[in-house]
Amino acid sequence: YYYLEDAPRISDAEYDALRARNDAIEARFPDLVRADSPSRRVGAPPASGFAKVVHAEPMLSLANAFSVAEVGDFLERIRRFLGLGEDEPVVVVGEPKIDGLSISLRYEGGRLVVAATRGDGYEGEDVTANVRTIAEVPEAIAAADFPTVFEVRGEIYMRRSDFTALNARLEAEGAKTFANPRNAAAGSLRQKDPEVTRARPLALFAWGWGEVSAMPERTHWQMLQRLKAWGFPVNPRIERITEMAGIARYYEALEADRALLDYDVDGIVWKVDRLDWQARLGAVSRAPRWAIAQKFPAEKATTIVRDIEIQVGRTGALTPVAKLAPVTVGGVVVQNASLHNEDEIKRKDVRIGDTVVVQRAGDVIPQIVEVVLERRPKGARPFAFPTRCPVCGSLAVREVNPKTGREDAVRRCTGGLICPAQIIERLRHFVSRSAFDIEGLGEKQIAAFWRDGLVRRPGDIFRLPARQRAGELKLEEKEGWGAKSIANLMAAIEARRRIPLDRFLYALGIRHVGETTARLLAKSFGTIENLIAALEAARDPDSEAYRELIAIDGIGPVVADALVTFFEEPHNREVVEDLLSEVTVEPVREEERAASAIAGKTIVFTGTLEHMTRSEAKAQAERLGAKVAGSVSKRTDLVVAGPGAGSKLKKARELGIEVLDEAAWRVLIESA
Repeated sequence: YYYLEDAPRISDAEYDALRARNDAIEARFPDLVRADSPSRRVGAPPASGFAKVVHAEPMLSLANAFSVAEVGDFLERIRRFLGLGEDEPVVVVGEPKIDGLSISLRYEGGRLVVAATRGDGYEGEDVTANVRTIAEVPEAIAAADFPTVFEVRGEIYMRRSDFTALNARLEAEGAKTFANPRNAAAGSLRQKDPEVTRARPLALFAWGWGEVSAMPERTHWQMLQRLKAWGFPVNPRIERITEMAGIARYYEALEADRALLDYDVDGIVWKVDRLDWQARLGAVSRAPRWAIAQKFPAEKATTIVRDIEIQVGRTGALTPVAKLAPVTVGGVVVQNASLHNEDEIKRKDVRIGDTVVVQRAGDVIPQIVEVVLERRPKGARPFAFPTRCPVCGSLAVREVNPKTGREDAVRRCTGGLICPAQIIERLRHFVSRSAFDIEGLGEKQIAAFWRDGLVRRPGDIFRLPARQRAGELKLEEKEGWGAKSIANLMAAIEARRRIPLDRFLYALGIRHVGETTARLLAKSFGTIENLIAALEAARDPDSEAYRELIAIDGIGPVVADALVTFFEEPHNREVVEDLLSEVTVEPVREEERAASAIAGKTIVFTGTLEHMTRSEAKAQAERLGAKVAGSVSKRTDLVVAGPGAGSKLKKARELGIEVLDEAAWRVLIESA
C-alpha cells in the first residue's frame, strides 16, 4: 500500500515501530523469521503500469536508530568493522530524512536519460517522462567536470504549503484528496499522463548517487557540495560532524525546528563521510553498513480494546490482533494492533474491554505499550488463547525446539494444506510480485479459484489456460470476468512458465527462505537439480553435504534444517515435481556467477588478518561474487590464512586446496 498504491494503511511511525519489534523478535527467536519478513526485503516490486528499470547499483534501505545512544552504537560498530583506534575520529554527515519518494536520475553525457523509482531496490519504475516535468530536475548538465555516467539519487517530495493548496484545489473539483504530502508526491509522480504530474508542485532534494563512471571527490560532504554546484537541490540543513556532542546538538535542533519546515521530516540520516570507508564497509542484504536513520520519537494515545481476533498466516502461525476503538495517533487513525503471540498477551495482561496506551514506535504499526489497570472494567477476564485453529479446527500447538528444549513462542495450526487459511495464503505468496509475479491473480481471485476447486496447488495455476481453452473453466460465466480480463490472466500465466531459480525458491514459501536467502542459494547451486540433489545428500546431519550446506555464509543450521525438512516431506516434493512439469526454472547465468576472478568460488578465512578486519574481508569477497564459508571442505576453492591459522589451514593443505596469505589475497581482489 505504501510503495505501490501511495495509500498506506498505517503511519510511517507505526511501520518503523513494527519493524523494530519484528527485528527484536527475530534476533531473539531466529527460528521465527518468516520468508516474507520485511527484514529481508527493500521497498516493493515496481508497479505493473510502468516499464521496469534495473538499477545498476541497488537502491538499499536504511537500518533504524531511535536514540542518540543507538547512533553511538552505530559508530562503535564501524570502528570495530574497520579496526579503528579510539583516537581516530569517525566523521559523519547529518541530513534531514525527507518523507518523500526515492528517485534515481541517470545522466549520460550530461543529459538525463532515465528516471526510476526505488521499487524493490533492484528494479524500479520508469518515470522519466513524469520527472522531466519537475522544474528542479536538470535536463542537462553543462559542467565540464560532470562524469560521463552519473546516477543522482534523491527524494521527490511536496512542500507542505503546496500540499495544502493542491488538496484545496482537488476538493473544489470534487476529486479525491491526499492524506499527507508524501502520498501526494508519490501519487503525482506515478501518473500515467505526464501533464497531470506537470500540474502538481513536486520538488527534489539530492542526497546521494548510484553508478558513477569516475568519482570526482573523496568524501560524502564534498560530493554533496559538488551536486549543489552542478545545479541539484541539496538540503540546506546538512552538516558535517566529528563528535557525539555535535550529533546530539544537531538532532535537538532539527527536532525543535521540525514543525517550522515547509517539508515533512521523519528523522535524520547519518552517513560516514569518507568514501573509501563507505566502500570498505559495504552493505548487508537490505541496508548499507555506513549509514543509519535516526527516527524521531514515538507518539502515544489511549484507546479501548474492543476485541482480540486470531489471524492465521500461511505458515500456520496464529497471530492475535487487538481490535481498537479508532484513535488518532500523530495524525493517523489507528484501529488495529498486533499482540504478536500468547506470551505477549500474558506478559502485558491485555483483556477485552481494557483501556490501553498505543504507541507509534518510530513510525511502526501500532503497538500496545501498557494497560491502564485502574480503568479495567469489572469482570474482564484473561484472554484464553485458542488451542485449535479458528479456520479449520485443527489442533494448534507450540513446537519445542529440539536443540534448545525451549517452547516456540508461536502457536501453529497443524492442518497444513488442509487449512484454507494456509493454502490460500501460500498460493497468494506464490503469485506475489517477488515470486512468480502473476498479474491478475490477487487475493480475491485465488480465494475464488480455491473455493471452486480450480486451484489446489501451484501447478494447477499453469493448467488453467488449457482448461479454459477446453471449455472446462468457463470463466466468462463467472461474475467479474470478461473476455479481456480472462485473456490478460491467461497471458500473464503463460508468461511466467520460465522463472529464475531465486524467484522459484522464494515462491515455494519455505520457512526462513526470503528473497536474499533465495538469491544466495541460487548463486551457490546454480540449478534446481543441483540444489535438490544437495539437500537429499544433506538429510543426514552428520554428512559432509550437510556440513557444506551450513558452511555457506548466510545459511547456517536454521535455514539448512528448514530446506532439508521441506524437501524431505513427500507432499512437498510432489508439489515441486508437479510444478516442475509445468514450468522451466532458469539456471543462474554464467556471467552472473563469474563477474570477477573469484566470483562463484568458495573462500574460507582463517587466522588473523593484519590490514583489514575479518568482517571487512568477508564483505569484500561477497561483493566480488564469492561465497564465504566457515569451514574447509572438498568444495572449498581458496583459503586465506593469516598468522595463527590452525586446523583449517592444516585441512586445506591435506585436501590440496590453494592457500594465500593476506598480501596475495589483496593483490587478487585488487585485480578482480
